[in-house]
Amino acid sequence: MDTSGTRPAGPPPDSADSAFPAFHAARSGGLAELDAHVADCRACPRLVAWREEVAATRRAAFRDWEYWARPVPGFGPPDAALAVVGLAPAAHGGNRTGRMFTGDASGDFLFAALHAVGLASRPTATHRGDGLELHGVRITAPVHCAPPQNKPTPAERDRCRPWLSAELALLGPGLRAVVVLGAFGWQALLPVLGDAGWRLPRPRPAFGHGTRLTLPATGARPELQVLGCYHPSQRNTFTGRLTFTMLVDLLSDAAGLAGLTGGGPAA
Repeated sequence: MDTSGTRPAGPPPDSADSAFPAFHAARSGGLAELDAHVADCRACPRLVAWREEVAATRRAAFRDWEYWARPVPGFGPPDAALAVVGLAPAAHGGNRTGRMFTGDASGDFLFAALHAVGLASRPTATHRGDGLELHGVRITAPVHCAPPQNKPTPAERDRCRPWLSAELALLGPGLRAVVVLGAFGWQALLPVLGDAGWRLPRPRPAFGHGTRLTLPATGARPELQVLGCYHPSQRNTFTGRLTFTMLVDLLSDAAGLAGLTGGGPAA
């Protein structure tokens, strides 16, 4: 799908070329194709080196694992009405398992809450073949590679940005709400929504748990509800800044805004 209005000219860039994300994001005709291109990307040398170093050294608890050690695509159905946008895969979580929020404490917290709301088929996520399914929800991130110290650079964020733009575009007019986990995701997502055609308020609202932004329908874009949520990091969950009840309540509100009932799209 062409998400920029014009298709890049010339031969396809190599996966290590900085132009790789923009080129293939603009040409992907569906989420399956987009996800395949995401997983092949090597456009950020620092992130490539880190994700592969982590896979080579491993943690003792995961010494028998063959790490994914590639960019982690989004996860969820192509007709999702609700998107959950995080930060980036964890070094020993998604970078190990190859699926967003799978295999770490943050994911355990998030998937248990999604299951409690009826948006996930099971409360746990351990690996790509564990049978977990999401109902009406797609989980993604503005950065698809695990960054050192969980801190991607602005340049890495911007280079990865076309993937998120294309993903939201491919979800199409059925996308009705977005839950953004953490300030980094909030800051990364709002410009993407603006580029996609939604009119953002000025000044842009600051991130906060429970912050709700209604973006009016414009042309082919339907009204979109954007909700801020504290990231389910161990720092936030251990200190009680984000409790399980808080997350369940916010996801339940988001599901209602997206028209999701009973674990799937409303009729």
